[in-house]
Amino acid sequence: MTSFPFYRKAHTTPASMPTNLLLLLLFGVRVLAICPPMCTCSRGHRVVDCSARGLAILPDSLQHNIHFLNLSHNRLQDLDGLLNHFDHLRTLDISYNHLHHLPIGLPRALWDIRASGNYIRQLEKNHTAYHWNLQKLDLSLNLLERVVFINNTLSNLQALNLSHNKFWTVPTNMPHNLEMVDLSHNYLLQILPGSLDRLPKLSIFYLHANHFTSLSDGVFSRLDGLQLLTLGDNPWACEEEENINHLLTWMQQTPAKILGCPCYTRPTCGEAHLATRRTWHSAAFTESPLGADARHPGHQAPMQAVTSGYLSKSAQLNVGQYPSTVNTSGPGEQVLIMGGGFLTSTPHSLSTQLSTTIRTRSTKKVLPGRAHSTSHQVHICSFETTILSLLCPVLILSAW
Repeated sequence: MTSFPFYRKAHTTPASMPTNLLLLLLFGVRVLAICPPMCTCSRGHRVVDCSARGLAILPDSLQHNIHFLNLSHNRLQDLDGLLNHFDHLRTLDISYNHLHHLPIGLPRALWDIRASGNYIRQLEKNHTAYHWNLQKLDLSLNLLERVVFINNTLSNLQALNLSHNKFWTVPTNMPHNLEMVDLSHNYLLQILPGSLDRLPKLSIFYLHANHFTSLSDGVFSRLDGLQLLTLGDNPWACEEEENINHLLTWMQQTPAKILGCPCYTRPTCGEAHLATRRTWHSAAFTESPLGADARHPGHQAPMQAVTSGYLSKSAQLNVGQYPSTVNTSGPGEQVLIMGGGFLTSTPHSLSTQLSTTIRTRSTKKVLPGRAHSTSHQVHICSFETTILSLLCPVLILSAW
């Protein structure tokens, strides 16, 4: 009899275990689904926005299966090894923080890294060596002087934004599948021979607002897929014909569109295929690309893209959406650039840019008052004509 209570307990404890396990699992799932109090979450807590919260450390209680994490506009200084367990993370925005290097140990599943507006000075080979899935990398508005790429790494990278940095020469060993590169607003003086030979898919190349005076012969000759090249706002040495003639000759033969032609008064050149077919609009010679804009239709970009000066900064480079066509019909040229937006600084207009190679055409506006008076005169003239047409038969009859 004394063993009966123990016998009963032995049989009731296993019966209660499934309930306890169920409660524990439900509680655990609820804990995982909690959004950090200083952030906003959506899409099942997989899209997390912690931007502009004054954060100095990474928030706790982030789900391990998040897809999008926005940590921009904070005070983060070091994220080394803190993000490597987010195996499902596709987009990481750490722009406008206090980072001095790209964080070590970022998830290899990333498609899009946005790190503009920091204090990064170098990009070492180990920072990107294992990011086979990366498609977009934005390092604009940093202090970069050199980047090191290893051959056959970053094989899926399509858009690279290195604008507004401190480069003196174009980086070598750039990933061979790149379709858009922005190196505008640097201190570039030269492009080493062979630096661009392994970029057959490069279609949009921004080199404006640098310190180029001349370029080596044949430096662009291997860019078979080039569609748009910007060369304005560079101090081209047009008086040194031996150094500049080969570039001018290439511009006459290339099918690519060139904005800011060296040593020319017109703002656009190139497009040899249009000249051959006699379909080149005259506006292309006279209208500057002041209104040129780059927008990805129907998408509000989280990361602003490439280039100020010739194109609007509202362009967004979006993963998986890389239109390759360049629409250049008419003076209001629109350029659909890769995706939605490498990309991160204040918009600029060409009207504020002083270029040694571009002269804009002035336009005269008709004053509203003048237009009204002209219309009034035409109206009076038509009334007088009607009166004369009625009086003429009367005068003729009276003469008879």
